[in-house]
Parts: sequence; C-alpha cells; structure tokens
Amino acid sequence: MPKTINTALIGLGNVGRNFLYILETKGERIADQYGLDFRLTCVADSSGVAVQPAGFDPAELRRWKESGGRVSGLDGYLPGRTPAEAVADAPVDLLLEASPVNLQTGEPGLGAVRAALSRGAAAVLANKAPLVLAFAELHALAAANHAPLAYSATVCGALPVINIGRRDLIAADITYLAGIFNSTSNFILGEMASGRPYSEVLAEAQRRGLAETDPSLDVEGWDTANKLVIIANSFLGIHATLADVEVRGMSGVTTADLQAALADGSTIKLLAQAEQMAGGYHLSVGPKPIARHSFLGQCDSWEMGIEIKSDLYGIMYHKIWEREPLPTAAAMLRDAVNMLG
Repeated sequence: MPKTINTALIGLGNVGRNFLYILETKGERIADQYGLDFRLTCVADSSGVAVQPAGFDPAELRRWKESGGRVSGLDGYLPGRTPAEAVADAPVDLLLEASPVNLQTGEPGLGAVRAALSRGAAAVLANKAPLVLAFAELHALAAANHAPLAYSATVCGALPVINIGRRDLIAADITYLAGIFNSTSNFILGEMASGRPYSEVLAEAQRRGLAETDPSLDVEGWDTANKLVIIANSFLGIHATLADVEVRGMSGVTTADLQAALADGSTIKLLAQAEQMAGGYHLSVGPKPIARHSFLGQCDSWEMGIEIKSDLYGIMYHKIWEREPLPTAAAMLRDAVNMLG
C-alpha cells in the first residue's frame, strides 16, 4: 500500500494548477512506482485557505480554479485564517509552497514555510522569496526540527541546478558561474531582435503563464537575482542577499541594440554571473553582449542555461527548454518524491 502524505498546497496559480494536473494524471503511477499518495488536505489562494482532512480531489479542484472558482467558495473554507495558521493546525506532512513572489515580506509563503518546518513537516518550495529573505533561518529551523527542505523548482524550473550544485559538485571550488535564469526575458530579447514590439512579446509570455505576476521581476532582473542569491547560499558557500547582487534590468535594451549585436557576431542576454575573487564572489545580473557561437549565446527563446567552472569537475554546461509552467510543477514533485519516497 502506498504511504499517504497529507499535503498543503499554497498557491493555485499556474504552477499550483499544473501540480494538480500531475496528481490527476500521474497519481496512480506515483503510488505504484514510488509508494506515495499525496492527499491534498489544505489548499490556499489569494482568497483564503480551506482544509479537508479527507482530501480535495485534484481534478475537481483544478477545474474549479480554471473556471474562475476561488478557495473561499470551497467546502472547508476557514474565514480569517492565514495559510501559516492552517498549516500549523491542519493534518499536514508536506507543504508545497507556490504562492507569488513577495520580496517585501515574503508572505504568505514565508509564514507557511516557517509553520511547516516548526512542526517537523517537509517543505518544498517553488516560491523564491522565503529563501531570498530567510535562507539561513529556514535551514536552521529545518535542522532543529528534522524537517526536510527542498527547493530545486526555485532555480530554472525543472533544470536541476540546485541538485547539481549541492549533490554532484562534491568538494569543488567553483571559480566562475554564469547563466540565463529567466526564460521570459530570454524570449523577449530574442523576439525583439526579430523586430517584434516589447509589449506584444510580454503579453504572450503572460498568456503562457511564465511571466511573474509582477513582470518587472523578470525584465528588471530581480527574478534572475533571486535565483543567483539562492545559488550563492546553496553551493557557493557564501551568505548572500539581494543587496550583494549588482542588478541591471533589460528595459534599456532596444531593438537597434539587439540587431547591432547580431551583426557583430554577438547577442545580448540577461546574464547572471558569480565570479570568484579574493574573499568571496562578485555577483551580478544585467544585459551583456556575449559571442553568438558560445553555449549561452545559443541559449535562445524559452531556454535557460548555466555554465559552471570548477577546480575538480572542469566546465559543465546545462540547458533546458521550458515554455510552460508544467516542468516547474514537476520539479516540486521530484523534490517531494526524493525526500519522502
């Protein structure tokens, strides 16, 4: 018999709904192959939180949300309760945190993660804000309560950047790291180079559910900077915050700039870089011309990629094409199965 995992899903936007789709279509396989049955006992969106100890049906919940329904209209709705309060009290073995990025307070995600880890429940994050604002605190809380914590979905969706850095680069000194971590900005730059207007391209990204709720996080470089901060804390061995990252957005890049770069054999990418220096790393994000024939120079459209140079493992290149939120939701599943299976 599969092991039942009482699960709280905070955030029913594009990633959350795709996680519901995965449970709907792959639930039996997950139970048969990995011995896990994820029972949704707690769900939340911007309207509030609902709890059903017997579990919400993933397919019905997905259809409810896609037809315009809100959690406040579900049986089990708890008026006035926050996700953190519900996670603290409800039957929850696992928290899946996929609420929108809030860099001011981290809420509601940060409070929910604190509540889960404090009671010893596992936490899987797609939301970057809690880690950016409280990386050390959350890891200390997880260790103190023997609560598993994973977040590979926060950096480049399904591309396992965090897993590679933490699991596969044992004892390595990373001398240089560069990446294209935001597929929305990469798509926009490529389409602008072909002559499409910025507003039209951004609208397409939002329709696909890949642009952040606040698109300035994508185009002004903050989403990329968030990911660089998470990488730095996860496997570069430094305690970094957003204040440690030099950030420039791509709003000043014009079609003429992009076409001139192509004519010169280069291309402009919104690039994250971590360059090892005496006493630490220089962390930066900004539009940068790079050789068109290089690995990252050929990272086009909806692709994201990373280049890692280290003393032990040489130069590594990894890339993913991700045009929809489904792979990010699948990365949350990957983390949950690896932690609990």
